[in-house]
Amino acid sequence: MKRIVLILSLILVTAIPANAWEMPSFFNLRITNNEAKEVKKVLESQVKYANKTDFDKFISTYDSKYINADGFNLETYSNLVKDTWNTYDKIEYGIEIKNIAVCDDKAIAELTETSYAEIPVNETLTGELKSNANSVYYLQKTEDGWKVVSDSILDETTTMLYGEAKNLDIKLTVPKQILADTEYTASLEFIPPAETIAIASITSEKVEYPQKQMQEVFRKMPEDNILERIFRSNTDNVNEYIVASIGLTRADVTDLSIKLSLTGFGYTIKRVNVIPQNKYITLKEEPENAENK
Repeated sequence: MKRIVLILSLILVTAIPANAWEMPSFFNLRITNNEAKEVKKVLESQVKYANKTDFDKFISTYDSKYINADGFNLETYSNLVKDTWNTYDKIEYGIEIKNIAVCDDKAIAELTETSYAEIPVNETLTGELKSNANSVYYLQKTEDGWKVVSDSILDETTTMLYGEAKNLDIKLTVPKQILADTEYTASLEFIPPAETIAIASITSEKVEYPQKQMQEVFRKMPEDNILERIFRSNTDNVNEYIVASIGLTRADVTDLSIKLSLTGFGYTIKRVNVIPQNKYITLKEEPENAENK
C-alpha cells in the first residue's frame, strides 16, 4: 500500500521498473483464470494485513528482490512502512482492482489505492490524512506463491489538512510526468474563509528515503487566490513530490490590541514522475499542467 486511469501504452514503454519484463500486448490477454484469482487474493491480503498493521504478514507478500520504480528495495520500503505506521495510530486502506493479466509465471495488475486517517492535534484542532494513487503492480509466481516484485505509481495525491483547512477546495495543478531537466509550473488555488489571512508555499522534493524536507518560503495568497512556482526537474532520474503548504489565521482585535490565532493549516502533496531524457522516447504531448484533482 502506498502512503499514499492508467495509460498503459506509455507506462510499459517509459516507466517500467528495471527488474520487470517486456511482454507484447500483455494486457490484451484478458485472462480470467485461477491464477488471476490468486493474484487478486494476494493484493487483497495486503489491504487486510495493512489495516491490522500486521507488518510481518504484509511484508511477506513481497519478494526478497523487490524494487519499485522509485528505486526503493525491500529493506527501504519496509522502513518506510514502519515509519508510516509509527506516525499514524490508525490508517484505513482500500484498493480497487481494475485489471489483472497473467502470462505463465508473471502477472501485472492495475489498481487504485486509497488511505484515510484522522489526526488529532489537541482538543480543539483535528486533522485528516487522505491519499489516492493509481498504480501498476508486477508479480512473479514463486515456490511460496505469488509475490510482488515491483510496482509503479502513475499518479498520487496526498492531503493532510487541519482545522478550517479541511473544508477548503484546494487545487494543486502539476504535470503527472515531465522529462528530466525540464521546466514546469506548479499552481496552487483555493478560496480562504471570509476574514481569514491565508499564506502558502510550494516546494519540490525528490522521492527518496529518508525524505529531505526543503525550506519553505511562505507568501500571502495573491488577490486572485492563485500561487504559482516554476521548477526544473532533476537530472538524477529521481521522481519528485510537489508539496503545497497552507496556513489560515484570524485577527482578533480587542482594546486596540491585535491577536492572531491559527485556525487551520495543512499540506497537499502530488507526485511528478521524472522521465529520463532519451532520444528514442518521445512523450505524447499534453498540457503542461494537466489538472490532477
